Amino acid sequence: MTYDLIVVGGGPAGVAGALAAAQAGLRVALLDLGARLGGQYFRHFPDADGGVRGAGQAGLPRFLRQAAAVSERADVLLGHQVWSVTKGETFAVHATHDDEPVILHAHHLLVATGAHDRPLPFPGWDLPGVLTAGGAQALLKGQHVIAGRRIVVGGTGPFLLPVAAGLAEAGAEVAAVLEAGSRVGLGRHPLLAMGKAGEAAGYALTLARHRVPYHGRQAVVAAHGRDELTHVTVGRLDRDWRVRDTRTIACDTLAVSYGFVPQTDLAVQLGCATRADLDGTPVVAVDARQRTSVPGVWAAGEPTGVGGAPLAELEGRIAGLAIAAAVSAASHHAAVPHHDGRHEGAAPGGRPAVPDVLVRRRARLRAFARALLEAYPVRPGWQDWLAGDTLVCRCEEVPLSAVREAQALGATDARSVKLLARPGMGWCQGRMCGYAVSCLTGEAPQAPRRPVVQPITLGALERIDDDQSR
Repeated sequence: MTYDLIVVGGGPAGVAGALAAAQAGLRVALLDLGARLGGQYFRHFPDADGGVRGAGQAGLPRFLRQAAAVSERADVLLGHQVWSVTKGETFAVHATHDDEPVILHAHHLLVATGAHDRPLPFPGWDLPGVLTAGGAQALLKGQHVIAGRRIVVGGTGPFLLPVAAGLAEAGAEVAAVLEAGSRVGLGRHPLLAMGKAGEAAGYALTLARHRVPYHGRQAVVAAHGRDELTHVTVGRLDRDWRVRDTRTIACDTLAVSYGFVPQTDLAVQLGCATRADLDGTPVVAVDARQRTSVPGVWAAGEPTGVGGAPLAELEGRIAGLAIAAAVSAASHHAAVPHHDGRHEGAAPGGRPAVPDVLVRRRARLRAFARALLEAYPVRPGWQDWLAGDTLVCRCEEVPLSAVREAQALGATDARSVKLLARPGMGWCQGRMCGYAVSCLTGEAPQAPRRPVVQPITLGALERIDDDQSR
């Protein structure tokens, strides 16, 4: 069977898009690597009695209803890792499931692959006990595992608050929350911030109840320990993040986050145009109906710009409605060859493909997302935290000195540095170090084009039927 639509990604955007399209009568398949729908945002853990732990998370009950509805109306394929998409008469989506190759075909594709944490290197960040804030939250939400006993949470952005609050509520001792920027990052956007004031106040009350200190203009500039993390050096920063003075905090775990990197791999693999977001991060360029520059390919959620779960869900819903209208219009024109006067954005019968109320709400949420990027930028002073032996690429164990040596030999961009010093050639293929290497070379971050966007075994590749993949 060839589907009308394949959605890659089972988070808020993917589920909303698949549900909207399926409710409109399209044949839809939804693929996700996880064991449960939810993506990185809605990680939840089932109780023994069939309930859901953590159901009090904002938006989770609504998402669970959507997930149940889409499971009834679409083919939901969990545990499927999509590693490539090719375009012929239809889109061929290549995935693996239990290390077996799976190839599905569809006329339309919705990329809703989310984002991952953006770390910054610093001395000692490769020690056991140092992880991303998203990793700490994934352990807590997905498995009810607390990452450590005494934890420091640091970086920049509002994501630090729910991570620290969740860890404190679960029983961890959160030694400090360290915001490298200002504590009142949205102070310049009071009207936009009002909508999130209640949520922020809830996190603040949780931290206050557990006596967790929250410091602005401070960051972890080094981690220490022999075989595991024992303490961190905390720097008090100026506006450009240069260190003014330091102190130490004893801890066995450090959770850090400096924003997020949209996962644009599949869209870029297909040749979709990208644009630079407000912070310079490459994101997929889409029009008012979430269409990319490649016909038949749509994108929603974090790949088009990091904006949080409510915006991702709304973009997914808009994309699903627009795809359904496009399929309906194509069928109508095939049956009625003459032009009937309807504009492109309308479904048969003259109804608008996407209600104006959704478009207006998306504009408000996008304005809030832009305000967050303005309020929590990554300042260049972090580069002064590094020493010559600080690892920039942990996979290939490439220190800063090797990057500087490559630059001395004539490397002027991240790709040249990669070829000479190997950062980005390891397990993560630059997902952890790519941003840092770009900054160190003075180059804007690029969206790499990979023929294989996720790991796949040689055995699975060998078992692919060439006839099936055509």
